[in-house]
Amino acid sequence: MKIKVAEDVPSKPVDAPGAEGVQIRLLIHNAEGAENFHMRQFTVSPGGHTPRHTHPWEHEVFVLEGSGVVVTADGDVPVAPGQCVYVAPDEDHQFRNTGDDELKFLCLVPKSGSR
Repeated sequence: MKIKVAEDVPSKPVDAPGAEGVQIRLLIHNAEGAENFHMRQFTVSPGGHTPRHTHPWEHEVFVLEGSGVVVTADGDVPVAPGQCVYVAPDEDHQFRNTGDDELKFLCLVPKSGSR
């Protein structure tokens, strides 16, 4: 078992095309020996966003702080702390910070979908 404080994990900018003002912390990853799932924490600055994209794996998101929207093929859906989001495989999506404070969320993906 490994236990650590999320804020002690260094963050790095997300350099994917289409990302703006996004930082990632690899909380549970290869270094911890995670064989099936990876846990990442994203922090999106006010006005920032993840890239709009699709991929063949699902992921689950838990919103920790801030406010924003999930951009979907059907329109924008507001999200707030305490809400969970399931993104199905191949579903078009993007997370946008629409508030004045950081938008922070956990994102869990299968190891094959982690970068």
